[in-house]
Amino acid sequence: MAARTSLGVVAVAVFVVGIVMPAAAAAAAAQAPAPAPASDGTSIDQGIAYVLMLVALVLTYLIHPLDASSPYKLF
Repeated sequence: MAARTSLGVVAVAVFVVGIVMPAAAAAAAAQAPAPAPASDGTSIDQGIAYVLMLVALVLTYLIHPLDASSPYKLF
């Protein structure tokens, strides 16, 4: 008897969730979409940082052979 009662409770719960969940999803879909993100300058700053790092890397590789062929022994 207890198994039949718990099976009935589970069936009712599944039925209620089956009706409530699509209604909740439809209510969420009815809201207005979020506005497009505006640039706050962080992507521009990050782009400038990447360019500066690339310039530093290129200068390092250009200066290193000159330093390595120097007649002065540092170490």
